[in-house]
Amino acid sequence: MKRPRHLLVQAIGAKTLGVQDSKKLAIEIAAYLLSENRVNELDSILRDVIEYRAERGVVEAQAVSAHELSNKVKDDIKVLMKQNYPNAKSVTISQRIDPDVVGGIRVVLPHEQLDLTVQSKLSNFKRLTMAGKE
Repeated sequence: MKRPRHLLVQAIGAKTLGVQDSKKLAIEIAAYLLSENRVNELDSILRDVIEYRAERGVVEAQAVSAHELSNKVKDDIKVLMKQNYPNAKSVTISQRIDPDVVGGIRVVLPHEQLDLTVQSKLSNFKRLTMAGKE
């Protein structure tokens, strides 16, 4: 019998609260979904599990940039995450290199993102400039 997704997320979230490595978390969830023939739900369930874990103090964010981030920048991101999640017991920042990011950084959480990339700033500038001409 197929479990409802919210119950599945609660079960997976509870069992994985001690897992700090998001890749390991994804592998464990994928293995379970494979055994239950629900692989097509991986992205949405993983996102919901990460949100479940954040609500319980295990905050995970992905930093997307063109180049490897320094430890100082990663520490600054952790401080920012702790400000947004004051009850966080742990904050984990994983990094993804994206050559399409010209400069700056984008911090991605399950249902939100902080976009500090050059492209985002230029788009905002363009939007504000164009708004003044209307």
